[in-house]
This record gives sequence, C-alpha cells and structure tokens, in this order.
Amino acid sequence: MTPEQLLALARARGATEADALFVEEESFSVQVRLGEVETLKHAREQRCHLRVFVGKRVASASTSDLSQASMERLAEEAVDLAQVTAEDPFAGLPDPGALAIQFPDLQLSDPEGHRISPEEKITLARKAEEAALSWNPRITNSEGGDFSDSDYHYVYATSHGFRGESRSSYFGLSVAPVAGEAGALQRDYWYTSGRHLSRLDPPEVVGHEAARRALRRLGARQIHTQEVPVIFDAETAGSLLRNLSAAANGYALYRGASFLVGRLGQTIAAPHITIIDDGTLPGHLGSRPFDGEGLPIQRTALVEQGRLHSYLLDTYSARKLGLAPTGHAVRDGGGVTVGTTNLFLEPGPHTPEQIIRSVASGLYVTELIGFGVNSVTGDYSRGAVGLWIEGGELVYPVEEVTIAGNLLKMFQDIEMVGNDLVFRGRTASPTVKIARMTVAGQ
Repeated sequence: MTPEQLLALARARGATEADALFVEEESFSVQVRLGEVETLKHAREQRCHLRVFVGKRVASASTSDLSQASMERLAEEAVDLAQVTAEDPFAGLPDPGALAIQFPDLQLSDPEGHRISPEEKITLARKAEEAALSWNPRITNSEGGDFSDSDYHYVYATSHGFRGESRSSYFGLSVAPVAGEAGALQRDYWYTSGRHLSRLDPPEVVGHEAARRALRRLGARQIHTQEVPVIFDAETAGSLLRNLSAAANGYALYRGASFLVGRLGQTIAAPHITIIDDGTLPGHLGSRPFDGEGLPIQRTALVEQGRLHSYLLDTYSARKLGLAPTGHAVRDGGGVTVGTTNLFLEPGPHTPEQIIRSVASGLYVTELIGFGVNSVTGDYSRGAVGLWIEGGELVYPVEEVTIAGNLLKMFQDIEMVGNDLVFRGRTASPTVKIARMTVAGQ
C-alpha cells in the first residue's frame, strides 16, 4: 500500500487532513573487544506512522504491519482516537503553498558503502582497536571497537498532495581504550562518522587519537575552587550549541520553559558569535531534502553577530507563537517535534594553540558529565574532565571538578573562537574560550 492509499483510507473514515510516513531501515552493528566479536546485530525494519486531523482534533498511530488489513485498522483507529481528543485551534497541516516543490540532491546515500561484507566491517572495528592498543604500552585494556551502518529510506505524503522521499546512509567507527599507570586507570574514546564510508577517517587514525586522549588523562589531579578562564575543546563546545538550540525550540518557548522567551532580536552573545543551522549542506549527517512536514529546508541564522536572529519552529509551535515555521519539524513516531539539522558555530581566526597560550591560569575542558542545565533560567553546572593551563601551557590533567555559570553570560563572555571547525556529527563547533567561569573542586 502506498502512503496516498493510506491517506485515502483515513479521509474515507472522516479525517479532514492527514499525513503519513513510511520507513524502511536496514542496520548493522558490531562490537569487538580485545580482538573478539562481542556483539553483532543485523536488522531490517519497516514501519508506518499516520497522523490524522478531524477538524481541529488530532491523533497519531503507528504500526510495523504493512498488510492491507493492518492499514485499514490503523486508519480507523487513528480517526476514532482523534474524534475523542480535545480541539486545538492551532492543529493542522502546513499551508499547502508553503510546501517544498524542489528536492536538491544532497548526496545523503552511499549504496557502495553498504555493499562491504560483515567480515570487512568487523575488520574495521578490529583495526581501530588494534591501533589504540598498540599505540603505547600504557594502553592496557579496551572497552571495545565499534562499527555501525544503516541504510534509511522514507516516503512522506500529505492529504494536500505533497509527496517526498529520500534515502540516506550512516556509517560510524569508534574505539574506547583504557590506559593504566601506577595502579590508576583512565579511559577515553574517539570516533568518526558520516554519510559516506570512504570519507570516514582511517581506523588507524581513530585508534591512535583515542589512545592519545586516554593517555593524557593519566595522573589526573583535583584543584581548588576558583574563577578562571575556561576553554571548551571542539567536542565539548558543541554541547553549548545544543543547550542553546534547546532553548530556541518552539515548544520550550510557547510553554515558557526557555531563557530565550521574548529575546528574539536581542543581543545574547558576543558580537563575533554567529551560529548557523543549515540542512542544505551536501553529504552532512543533518541534511535532508525537506522537513518532517514537507516544508523546504534552509539555512537559518540562529544567532547572527551576537543577536538572536531566529527561533527553531515547526508549523504548530509557529502558530502558537504567531510566527512563521522555519523548516525544523522532525517526525517522532507518529507525532512531530522540533529539531536541528547541521548546527554549527562559525569558526574564528585563532588556532587552538593560540587560545591556550592566551590563558595564564585556567581549565581546558575535554569531557562533560551530567545534565545540569536549567532551560528556564539558563543556569549551567556540569561535571568536567580536562587539563589545567598554567602560563599558556597544558600542564596536567584534572578530574572531579564542576564548572558553573549561566548560558547567556557564557555566550556573551566568549572571548576567542578557534579555526578548527570539523563536522563529526550533526552539531559542530570550533574551540571556544570563555572569559571566566566558576570551577569548583576541593
């Protein structure tokens, strides 16, 4: 059965509007530990998500049984459920005139990459782990090398006549070695991921970097509580962007659960800070030809030269806020939420080494622990691991510290931005230096 046929069933049973998403996914994952295969999974999945509107009443239903009888039952149950829900004046599909009519080729699929054998995938995981274990005698153990890939095909259609489909690939390789010295153990990891297998970093590079990161944590110390400059390395700096995008999410905003309520157009960051969300970047993990409601994908400046330029909205949250949708709808099962595409902080002119040299005494953060971010107030408090800086040099590793501040103040206090922007996932940032934060230790 096609999505259009399912929508016709829903309309015949009383739906005034409806949309349907059909998904086919094939995935593979393997974990190798100390050269031996520990887990291996290979799965194929089909599923269908239906959302129906009966006037201003809405309901969603899903199934993995795509038989004719199941589709008929799905349509009937979804409409029956909608008829007993409360009316919502903001419910409904997007304006038909706003739907995407062009679907750019974003190079999201790599069929050749998926053709490699399971044995070759296991070999990639083994090579990454072997590279880590052989890097230094102090690498004494491993939590494993992992390889995974998935081939994802979906078709989305609405009762307004929209139909779009896309096929996308994912490949990922990671390793987590354990370093030991004088009875103390430390672990770290490294990874590479992307849409195309051939563009991943070689397994030897992944393994060597993971080993280097684990080794530099040996001999970690505690420090006294103090206020100092804090540098977030490129990996941890990306989490700050995710915190900000969560506050710019339309659902958090209309519920009043965001520190960005009422700040559209205001300065919220240093003037050299520009944060972009761009779903049109070819070959990137967050790119897609249309959003979860069929609206065009675009480049959105979330923050432009320090000013909050846009929120992130789907049709529903945009209507609640009296704004226009921004093409950030994401399907979450049968329902719709808001999510980013490729979110990044535009790079600055400084190398990471120059940023480190600018600090007389402070903390270089390499890992964050916990989820201590208050989305309503912006208050920020998270456990951290990193390296202490003295005289512009990384001098020793530190652990068991907490860094605290407020996200608005932190973004306003970004003094330096690195030139080391690299996309390893959907969110990317260069190294950033924040003028002062509280670093709590002993």
